[in-house]
Amino acid sequence: MVDPIALLKSSHPEPGAAVTAAMALLAIGAGHSAAGVLGVTAAIGATQLSVGWVNDWLDADRDRVTGRTDKPVASGAVSRRTVGTAGLLASLAVPLLGLPFGAAATGCITLVGVFALLYDWPLKSTALSIVPYLVAFGLMPAFVVIALPGHPWPPLWLVAAGALLGGGAHFANVLPDLADDAATGVRGLPHRLGAAWSQLAAAALLLAATLTLVFGPPGPPSWSGIAAAATAVVVLPFGWYAASRANARGTRQVAMFRSVIAVALIDVVLLVFSGPVG
Repeated sequence: MVDPIALLKSSHPEPGAAVTAAMALLAIGAGHSAAGVLGVTAAIGATQLSVGWVNDWLDADRDRVTGRTDKPVASGAVSRRTVGTAGLLASLAVPLLGLPFGAAATGCITLVGVFALLYDWPLKSTALSIVPYLVAFGLMPAFVVIALPGHPWPPLWLVAAGALLGGGAHFANVLPDLADDAATGVRGLPHRLGAAWSQLAAAALLLAATLTLVFGPPGPPSWSGIAAAATAVVVLPFGWYAASRANARGTRQVAMFRSVIAVALIDVVLLVFSGPVG
């Protein structure tokens, strides 16, 4: 009997739900109908389930060896075969869920799924680990726009902002776990750069995403956008200061991680309320 809670936990539901929710809100802001919003949400959600389940399927042996009892497969709460099957089905569902939106949108969301899986293997432990994040996060908002009636072409600033946000998310996501990842053989770009440079990369990419979202759309930037950009500019140095005042190395990384996440949340809000994109 499959434990549905353990199976869901194997999909890395927190980041997957956050990405899916952000794209659903963007779909609402872009002018999708209720059916369109549901379709976009389902397609994006399938990509997130796919990458999460395939990740745990691939990492099952490593997680067992390192005693990752927080992982359902490693703890025995769900079988590796079940998680692998779920990942395969979610991967196959991605292009099918794109079909109602036309060929261009189907191709776009399929590429999102493909590049997400390329992170799981073989790019996760290489210097190119950031590439799937740049491509997949850039294409997700593009899919939302292309899926609109009439299939408009997404504005370049929206794709660029999504890519920058994805790149920043990659560095921010691994900051608290750099040592644990390195111990299990993961040698992605953040691990090769080290904690200090990864913090700088995360901050720079997310600040660039913020500025792109504020100044990229046509017309003068809104006061709320300028305020958001100013907040991001203040938050990041504050994070560096808090990190420099912390005594323990882990505490320093957590302090910077929190400031980076705060800017990432600002970027998500700006993305969702970026105005007409179709």
